[in-house]
Amino acid sequence: MDLYLPIAEMSVNVFNILLLGFISGSISGMFGVGGGFLTTPFLIFIGIPPAVAVASSANQIVATSFFGFLSHWRKANVDFAMGYFMTGGGIIGSVLGVWVFSLLKGSGQIDLVISVLYITLLGSIGIMMGLESLRAGDDKPSKPPLSARKEWIKRLPMQRVFVRSKLEISALLPLWVGSVSGLVVSLLGVGGGFFTIPAMIYILGMPTSVVIGTSLFQIIFITATVTLLQAATTHTVDIVLALLLLTGSVAGAQAGTRIGSKVSPIKLRGMLALIVLTVATKLLIDLASTPENIYSVTLGVE
Repeated sequence: MDLYLPIAEMSVNVFNILLLGFISGSISGMFGVGGGFLTTPFLIFIGIPPAVAVASSANQIVATSFFGFLSHWRKANVDFAMGYFMTGGGIIGSVLGVWVFSLLKGSGQIDLVISVLYITLLGSIGIMMGLESLRAGDDKPSKPPLSARKEWIKRLPMQRVFVRSKLEISALLPLWVGSVSGLVVSLLGVGGGFFTIPAMIYILGMPTSVVIGTSLFQIIFITATVTLLQAATTHTVDIVLALLLLTGSVAGAQAGTRIGSKVSPIKLRGMLALIVLTVATKLLIDLASTPENIYSVTLGVE
């Protein structure tokens, strides 16, 4: 069954989009990260314009992050004070990111930039996850992570106490982490968890028990901000596409949670690394290939 997408200006198979949302939700349920970093490339593969794919994926993340946040909130695994500062930084980064997005869209370079950024992002994630899986499979003990509590961090201004995380750090750090997250969401339509969660652990020094819940809390507001800004300025949010993705992802998240609890984490990481590297390779091939129509003609009315 085909359905017309008003913003993307094309018809798509409803079941294909629901399946894509289901896969995205399953990845979120299995790994505890958003599936946006795979959703957007797959949307591009089926012909959705990259700008629309990015903006619509960000819209989908609002709802999925909200339901995940509720689960962690009930368990008291959210540092709201830290989340407020990250949200403030995220809004600043979102405004900057949407402004850059708008400039690139106006110059006609947005599709190229999105493809290059995704190739770099997915290639890096896939390689790191693959190496982590290989290291986890041997008998050698893994090296402990570097401590985030360096002397230069203690000398930063605006030091304050974050009770839930049991930390005393500069408020500038969560502001910076949030701003980078907002920039990433604006340009790539992903939740930013691949950057935010490691940064919260290794840079901010937060305990892992509150990291995911706090990350989901701030990403709700950041993705909502990005969605509103994209809709108002670049007009690239396709609400029909976003609703289809959301419907599939809700069911997928439940299935992914059950699967993730039964499969070895090492095998899961290896499987995801293989998927991510495959997608990155496909994007690279498409980018390097000569298009069927080298020239295009646009008719305008003056």
